[in-house]
Amino acid sequence: MNFRIADTLTDSLAKLTGEEQKAVKTTAFDLQINPANPGMSFHKLDHAKGANFWSVRVSCNIRLIVHRTDASLLLCYVDHHDTAYRCAERRKLETHPTTGVAQLVEVRETVRKIAIPYNVETE
Repeated sequence: MNFRIADTLTDSLAKLTGEEQKAVKTTAFDLQINPANPGMSFHKLDHAKGANFWSVRVSCNIRLIVHRTDASLLLCYVDHHDTAYRCAERRKLETHPTTGVAQLVEVRETVRKIAIPYNVETE
């Protein structure tokens, strides 16, 4: 199985405290050694825009977001529970059309009010 770490993981890891970083690094190491370990608490993210996104519990409040397939495991993002889930819900993994490199893409949705014109009958 290919084991990869995205740049977004290292960026998000830097925002955590020293103790939280240590727990994340331990979990990442354990995933690299044996991703099928029954002690790893994987949770499928059903509301993510992209397929194959999972959450791995690092501690009671820290979640590691991974993209998991049969052939690879990509560590994508880490943060506190709700923030990590919100981040995963807005992203999907795509192949760059020119270079062929995998990239995490943020999907943004815009909600707009649309004025519906209506006819007024006058006498």
